[in-house]
Amino acid sequence: MQLVPIDDPSDPRIAAYRDIRERDLVGRQGRFIAEGKVVLETLLASSRFEAESVMVLQSRLAGLSEILAKAPSGLPVYVVAGPVMDEVAGFPVHRGILAIGRRPPVTDAGRLLASLPTRAFALVLVGISNHDNIGSIFRNAAAFGADAIFLDRTCCDPLYRKAIRVSTGSVLRVPYAIFDDSAAFAGILAENGFESFALSPRGAADIRNIRPGKRTALFLGTEGTGLPRTLLERMNTLRIAMTDGFDSLNVAAASAIVLHHLYQGD
Repeated sequence: MQLVPIDDPSDPRIAAYRDIRERDLVGRQGRFIAEGKVVLETLLASSRFEAESVMVLQSRLAGLSEILAKAPSGLPVYVVAGPVMDEVAGFPVHRGILAIGRRPPVTDAGRLLASLPTRAFALVLVGISNHDNIGSIFRNAAAFGADAIFLDRTCCDPLYRKAIRVSTGSVLRVPYAIFDDSAAFAGILAENGFESFALSPRGAADIRNIRPGKRTALFLGTEGTGLPRTLLERMNTLRIAMTDGFDSLNVAAASAIVLHHLYQGD
């Protein structure tokens, strides 16, 4: 790594970190923001994602020595004071650790599917547009050993800054890909030996009565409208039993319950 002290907020070398929240909306031209110690460590250890630079508070530098030792040779680590970081970012950065990562080419869903092992578990997300939910689902997937996540194009971007932060870097760990049509993708899963289940408040089977097969896919839909009826009609549906008068959970919480139930360990 290359330590580079910066004391001028207008220094062009840290321009990529400027106005973070505004760029969350307008895009970063093939880059993404990673925040915090855990996410930085995941980024630097990743074989799929590449760090372009790091910006860190002077006061946090000593505590990052082991993590930064894993950085590629020549990676610029910009060292700044708090006022500089806050002015550049546009808000107080309490963690004091930011990094710019490069987006890899979009993974083809068919190629990712073909790469999965003989025994595999996949999550399939349809219409989930809340970044907190996306980040939490990725974190749950990493915790309970999901092999891949597939998202339809109406889902929000997993590499959005908040999604990465909420996932504690799991977005950078769990392989994922984007598909176009949920019904067509369900057919492709079946052709590849996957038994698909759809989670719904009105699911036919209690999750406690289900045991995963060698290849299992779990479909999750957006809160409120849920999964399309045409999709529910073509696969096995599951429900989480709950107290009378209450029939649904936040989709991220629901994913944790089902993943924990289906988790088979090593």
